[in-house]
Amino acid sequence: MSLTYAILSVLIDAPSSGYDLAKRFNPSVEGSVGFFWSASFQQIYRELNRLEEKEWLQAESVQQENRPDKRIYAVTALGKQQLCQWIAESEEMAPIKDDLLVKLYAGHLVSDRMILAKLEAHRQQHQQRLAIYQEIQSQHFQNPQALTTTLKFQYMTLLRGIHYETGWLAWCDQIMPLLK
Repeated sequence: MSLTYAILSVLIDAPSSGYDLAKRFNPSVEGSVGFFWSASFQQIYRELNRLEEKEWLQAESVQQENRPDKRIYAVTALGKQQLCQWIAESEEMAPIKDDLLVKLYAGHLVSDRMILAKLEAHRQQHQQRLAIYQEIQSQHFQNPQALTTTLKFQYMTLLRGIHYETGWLAWCDQIMPLLK
């Protein structure tokens, strides 16, 4: 996937300034695509300009008091068409690229204690991320059958995150005793 479609996916329902859009790519922000797609401010602004040139986005200048004007980006009909076309395309399974797994693969070269410490640190990070996801679920998705269509699809991505984190934790719990 490219940043292009991540941006279009965020803007399709809620036109936004570049700054506010960039915040949606931060994984600490609730309702964020940053939990599953990351991008820097520079990458986002560069892509916004490119998408505006392609006429997939249009921008409207909004005056602000005591600050420079801001631009609000919205998806055009052409941009929506391109996004729908991309959604319909088949996708390949994403390859796993994980530094920890490479280190674990060669872990026999260092002490078990060192690898165990790495696993414990990662386990804690995944536990924290799971807690965030579960909090979002309890605050916003208590009755999935009553959700709007848009929210149902956001809920599906949240559930994927929950399952990913619980799977990671189960894997840690299974392998860590091998190092003790």
